Amino acid sequence: MSQHHLPSTLAALGRTWVEAWNTRDLERVLTLYDEDTVMTSDRIPALGLDASGTVRGKDALRAYWGKALALLPELHFTLIDLFVSPDSVVVFYENERGKRICEYLRVNDAGLIAQGAANHLAH
Repeated sequence: MSQHHLPSTLAALGRTWVEAWNTRDLERVLTLYDEDTVMTSDRIPALGLDASGTVRGKDALRAYWGKALALLPELHFTLIDLFVSPDSVVVFYENERGKRICEYLRVNDAGLIAQGAANHLAH
């Protein structure tokens, strides 16, 4: 069981996450993640990666996001809101194409993202 984090700390992580993505510096984004992180997204199989929609570990995450960034030269996230629980933050944002997305980020005791899931509208 992860320790509880302060809501302000988790909100700051969410803002830092958006800022890191907006630099398009993949290594900066990855500093926020644990080595053994797990990420789930419907975009993973769409890019020809793991058919399960889940990648495990920073190296797999680097391969996934590196491929995605190459396809999105205009990538930019606009923060809409943040939702926190004792061990996670949900980042609600709009991307450069006007799509609204919620990113669930569970944080470990060290304050690093141990699990993430990109949640897109069903329609």
